[in-house]
Formats: sequence, structure tokens, C-alpha cells
Amino acid sequence: MRITRLVGVTAACLAITAASACSSDSSSDDSTDAAGSFGDCQVTGKAGQYELDTVKDGVLTIKADVPSVGWWDGNTVDDIKSGYEYCMAAEIAQRSGLKSIDLQYVSFDGLVSGKLTGYDLSLDEISITPERQQVVDFSDPYYTSSIGVLAKKGADVSESNLAGLRIGVKQGTAGQQWVTDTLHPEKLDVFPGDSEALAAVNAGRIDAYLQDVAIELGQAKQSGGQVEVVGQFPTDEAYGAMLPKDSKNTETINKIIADLDTDGTLEKLSKTYLGPAFGGDPEEVATWSAP
Repeated sequence: MRITRLVGVTAACLAITAASACSSDSSSDDSTDAAGSFGDCQVTGKAGQYELDTVKDGVLTIKADVPSVGWWDGNTVDDIKSGYEYCMAAEIAQRSGLKSIDLQYVSFDGLVSGKLTGYDLSLDEISITPERQQVVDFSDPYYTSSIGVLAKKGADVSESNLAGLRIGVKQGTAGQQWVTDTLHPEKLDVFPGDSEALAAVNAGRIDAYLQDVAIELGQAKQSGGQVEVVGQFPTDEAYGAMLPKDSKNTETINKIIADLDTDGTLEKLSKTYLGPAFGGDPEEVATWSAP
């Protein structure tokens, strides 16, 4: 399967309160080794060749809306020990001489609000947009995607009738903005997370869920045939690592991502995690045109 990436890029807890967040320290305490231990990831980079200014010594603190099939694999935050972005984070930590990852759950809407504090970066299939760049920093892109259309298997959802159906989107996503600005559906429901939207599709409360095709293919496979991705709108969304505004680490993260592309790590992560999770090539999903 061929995963689409940008040319030229060198390549949950279910309950949470405002006062606390779920977290997972995904490595064992190993003070004798030069490298840390990062779940099931086979890290390859040279330990300590870069240096990051982190909020906690020896730890890469990541906040994200997880789990996410293929990207952050697991049923809860504490279960996550593999996935494309988890192991990408492990490589970043390893190459920066850090021993562990502290993974903390936050809603996606809160994640991209620009108000988040106490973290080093986020890898969460976050599309780089001009609006978000005003309040946070982004690395160079490491992946591109499009807006997918997820529907119940066999449902009457097509390019011609989509705008007249009841559409679901995830709050705070580029998909929500695109649907509002471009598709102009007659009925729109906004959900706090993917799981709530998927449940609404299965229950027939919405006809289609519009979210990144790179996320929806994993959801479709995991559903056991209950839902399918019936189409996609090419939007050339580019995922970047998100950092606090004016972070001292952005340039270093760009260098590490360039290395991950040049040495084949990103391609390997795609084949290892995204291919099996998607169960299909995003480029084989029917391409639809916006109205």
C-alpha cells in the first residue's frame, strides 16, 4: 500500500476532569542505558544527537486526543505502546537523549485552542492551518491527507446527495471548517470526538461523518464491516507536529523530522502501522468534487 506523504518533506481515558488528565509514562526507568525504552517501538536513531528544551527533565511530554487507530494504538492512554505517531514520538525522544514519553489526554478542541500549557509537542494528525498557526507553532509537514466520508455499510450516501443529508463532524477539526465553509450541508451535528460520531453513524442519527480519510479508514476496518469510507474530497491537508507558540524546539523538531524522512523511518512506520490499520490504500477511495 502506498501512503501519501508530502513531496519535499525531508518525507483515553474516556472520562477526564478539568483539574486532571489521563497520562501514560510509556517507558521503563532505565538509567544505565544511553537510550530509553519506548513501548513496542524499534527506535533506530542515535541517542542524544539533538537537544530539546523540555518541560520535564529527561521526558518528552505529549498531549493528544488519543487513542487513534494506526497512529496511537490501544484502548486507553495507558495501553498505548505502538502506532505511527507514538513511535515517531519515540524516535524524537530517543534522538534527543530523553528516556521516556509522558502521554496525556486532551480533547482535540482544547488541543488546538492555543491555550494549552505544560507540554512539549503534540502529534495528533493535526492539520496545519493559517488560523492555528496564529496561536501555536507547527513543524514541517510529515503526512498529507484528505477529507473522507464515512457512512454505514450500504447506505445511500453519494457525491450528489451528500449536502442534503445529516452530516457529522468533530469539533475543532479542519474537517469541521471545510464542511462549514465549502459543503454547506442542510443539517450538521458537531461531536466532541471520533467515537461519539462513529456511534452516531452506527445508530443512524447521522448519515455520514466527515473526518480525515487517514483516520476513517482505520475506523472502518475496526468496525468489522459496519461502516465504510465511500468517498473523499482532496484538500491536501498537511499534518505537522504542534508546539507551543514561539517554542525553542521547533527548528530542532524540523531537523529530526527531516532525518526520519531521509533515513526511511517514516516510510517504515507507515508500512508497519498505517497499512495494517487502514486495510486499504487511501488513493483507492473514490474522489469526489466539492459543490
